[in-house]
Amino acid sequence: MTAVRQDAWSAEDDLILAEVTLRHIREGSTQLTAFEEVGERIGRTAAACGFRWNSCVRKRYESAIQVAKAQRQKRNYLKKQPHSPGNVAIAGLAAPEAEESLYKNESFSEESLSIDAVIRFLKNWKGSLQDNGRQVRHLEKQLQEKEQELAMLREENDRLSHQVSEVQTDYRVVNDDYKALIQIMDRARRLAFLNEEEEEKSKFKMDANGNLERIE
Repeated sequence: MTAVRQDAWSAEDDLILAEVTLRHIREGSTQLTAFEEVGERIGRTAAACGFRWNSCVRKRYESAIQVAKAQRQKRNYLKKQPHSPGNVAIAGLAAPEAEESLYKNESFSEESLSIDAVIRFLKNWKGSLQDNGRQVRHLEKQLQEKEQELAMLREENDRLSHQVSEVQTDYRVVNDDYKALIQIMDRARRLAFLNEEEEEKSKFKMDANGNLERIE
């Protein structure tokens, strides 16, 4: 178990804390992992390391933090690109030796970077922006195509809905005509049945002259 130290932080402790934390930022790891590693190295808790970093050390390395974040972003970008000789170099503004000197120098500033490193960074950044721009244009084109397809589908849906409405109207008309026809046939059948009954009820007899006459 890591001992909890109560003594003051030394310059060497601060340097170790800054070096490890910046390395984890550059490599895409978490600050909590960095604090745990520092704690194991100098015999302090991760919480104490985090408190020291946020309250004191971080303020002296704001520029280095920005550089580490830029290196992390470039590293992540290169990982997504197809392997080629141009992508072999690790993303960054300075060589590892130059980066180590940044950690050991608490008066770090942008002037400590070489012009060539700045130019390389800007070129890489420009390439990233161009790639992002192409991706945005591609996505915009896809969005436009989807919107056109959606408009066509809506138009087709309106047309089919209109056809369904017409079919339903025709069905109601035919159904009403069918019911009316059934009623007419039913009345005709009843009338025919009544006429037959009347004919059956009528009786006839022959008179003296040989003619038939109905007997009421």
